[in-house]
Amino acid sequence: MAHRTQDLLAAALCLPDGERLKLASELLASVEEPHDDAWNAAWLEEIERREQAVRDGGSGGDAWAEVRARVLARLGAP
Repeated sequence: MAHRTQDLLAAALCLPDGERLKLASELLASVEEPHDDAWNAAWLEEIERREQAVRDGGSGGDAWAEVRARVLARLGAP
């Protein structure tokens, strides 16, 4: 990750939760492709499948701290 990007990430991580969520939403919206009904339907189907797996006891998901650590490790963040 470039130095400037690391600096931006460090500053963003200091923001309160609500501001970080708003920033993340804005960043995602800035790179998302145009609206695609087929993609949205497939994603909704996947979300529903995962939700049902949790309800059936087949998946409890992972703790946010673990997921975050994996993502940051992939990004090469400290």
